[in-house]
Order: sequence, then structure tokens, then C-alpha cells
Amino acid sequence: MTTPKTNKSTPRQIVAALGWTRSSYYLMSVFLLTVFLIVYIWWPLAEEYLALIDWSGPWWRYFDWLLVGIFLVMSLLIMAGADLRTDVWIVLVGMVGGLVIESWGTQTEIWTYYTAERPPLWIIPAWPIASLSIDRIVRLLKNGVIETTKGTKQHKGNTFVSLHVPSWLMKSLYWVIFLAFYALMLSFVWSTLNKSLTIMALALVAFLTLTPTDYRLAVLTFIAGAGLGYFLERWGTTRLCWTYSTLQTPPLFAVLAHGMAAVAFWRLRAYLKYSGRLAGFG
Repeated sequence: MTTPKTNKSTPRQIVAALGWTRSSYYLMSVFLLTVFLIVYIWWPLAEEYLALIDWSGPWWRYFDWLLVGIFLVMSLLIMAGADLRTDVWIVLVGMVGGLVIESWGTQTEIWTYYTAERPPLWIIPAWPIASLSIDRIVRLLKNGVIETTKGTKQHKGNTFVSLHVPSWLMKSLYWVIFLAFYALMLSFVWSTLNKSLTIMALALVAFLTLTPTDYRLAVLTFIAGAGLGYFLERWGTTRLCWTYSTLQTPPLFAVLAHGMAAVAFWRLRAYLKYSGRLAGFG
């Protein structure tokens, strides 16, 4: 009598399935170090936040499970398929871009932080981490879920469902999404049109919208950024970490703005890569 074989995944198979590379561990180490430094440098803020939990009672009712969930998901995402040669550019662009966006929003008071900083430096590292996470989500959508052909796609022993999306439909989706976002943005920031930073932001979004380079990738990046942005904005606004002028938790514009920011960061990275090739560095 023979015993049936059982499929037991080895640690190596699990690591391969998650797409972890040697770079993944370096990236995760930097991520944890950054979190540690933020908590250490701004310990009074962390201490104030932890004081909201009644550790002597049913602490699980007051524990911030949403924050933990976001942290765990983003940790897994940034480790998937990590490559320091490309990820370093994602981090740099995300850091600079996040600083610019936070400066615009807080200086014009479209949103404010509970610390009244304009902007707070402790929030800036969240942007490159989010950028890395969005990059991984876009890869998943691009390589495994949405394809331009019908059927299934075989990739490293795994089967991914592929959806047939005609190019004309993707192009139409692009114009609907991006023009609708611009109209929403215009109405949301209308009260700050007298601010030069708002004029510059509107001009940049108009330029990005009217100069598409890849309709499919732009749509996927926008969707990925907005999808992750919802949970980030939901956490930040319901915890009163930051507050929008409309007092919504969160406003639709803020969620979709993460998608637009992701597109802007992707376009800037593509430009830097193209410029590097022209200069003989790529």
C-alpha cells in the first residue's frame, strides 16, 4: 500500500512564489531602519499615539489594525521582485515628488497635519514606500491580470488569468479617467487658484494628461495608485493625522490624486531613464 504524496511547500518554494530576491532583504532592512529612525527621532509623536490604546483593558478593540494591515501588505509588496538598480530610482523620485506634493498641499492649506508642520518631514518617507508598492501592483496587473490577448499566461510555473482589453478601449478609458480627474481637481482646489503652487500643479497635471506615452500603463498605474491611496487616506483622515479642507474622510480627490501622483512619478522615471541613455549612461 502506497501513501499518497502530499504537496508541501519548502521555504525556497515559498520565497520563489513571493518573488523575493537578494535585493528584497536589503530593501526590507532599509525600510525597517527608516521606520525605526522615524519612531526614534519623533518619539513624542509615537508615544502620544500609543497612549490612545488602553493596554490594561481590551486593547485589541482600540489597536490600529488598519495601520498594521497596511504595513504588512506594503512590506510584502516592496519585497516582491525587488531590484536595487531600478528601485533606487523609484525611491529617489518618490522622495522628491512626495516632498513637492506635501509642500503644495500644506502651504496652500488644502490639507493640514495635526502637528501643524508644512510639511512634516516624518511623512515624506511614506511616499517612496508607497511608490515601490504601486510599482509591484502595476507589475502584477501588467504581467498577470490584464493582457492584450485572450486566454491564460504561463509564467514560471504559475497560471495567470488574462483579460482581453482592446487598445481602443484602453485609450478611451485613459481620456475618461484623466479628464474626469482634472475636472475634479480643478473644482477641489478652486479656492486656492490665487496660489502659484496650485497653478503649477494644475499645469503639470494638464501636461501629463495631454502628452500620454503609454495609455495602458498609465491607466494601470493610476488604478494601482488610487487603490493603495484609498487605504492610506482612509487611515490618515479617520485618525485625524491629516485633515482636508472639506473635512471628508477621505475626499474622492485625495484618493484619485494618489493615482495621478503615481503616474507623474512613473513618467519622471521614464524621462530620467531616457535622458540617461541619450547621455550614454543607460
